Amino acid sequence: MAPENRRAIRLGLAHGAGVSGPRVISNIALVGFMGCGKSTVGRQVAGELGFEFVDTDRLVVDRAGLPISEIFATEGEAAFRELEREVISELGTRKGLVIATGGGAIVDPENLASLKAHALVICLWAGAETLHQRTKHQSHRPLLQKADPLGAIRELLAERESIYKQADVMVNTEQRPLRAVAAQVRHQFEESSSGGTV
Repeated sequence: MAPENRRAIRLGLAHGAGVSGPRVISNIALVGFMGCGKSTVGRQVAGELGFEFVDTDRLVVDRAGLPISEIFATEGEAAFRELEREVISELGTRKGLVIATGGGAIVDPENLASLKAHALVICLWAGAETLHQRTKHQSHRPLLQKADPLGAIRELLAERESIYKQADVMVNTEQRPLRAVAAQVRHQFEESSSGGTV
């Protein structure tokens, strides 16, 4: 087995989309809508497990040398998604990571398949109103810079819900402290690593 901070687990597919058979899991990937707590929960879980925390949005920003809002404004969403696909693919060679993805990352089936090849994919979920409350004062989210951001959240959630449900595990973050969400994420990973099922 890999070093203690690079735990690998074998498990059967839970709600797979295009991935079959047993998987060797070395990482945790947090997916879900913007504002659901992926970065906060991810940092906490990584610290508790002795893993490295990686934010795919930060990797894209570092690679492009531009903030996400500027990538969207000057290059377009397609250019952002291509950079996102590249960085997610590259993470497959690393172990001992807690990965926080961008809210739309797994809309691309290639990204979901890439993550499921090496990570336990956990979707953090919250309703539109909660997400709006968490994101309404944030100007760095280009998809919400609209006259009706709550309407935009509802629309995007409706479009993505079936995709988010393809995660191995769904964790509700509504009216729960993020430390409790982090504890559940860690529990799911540890249960799986000891031979349980997700």
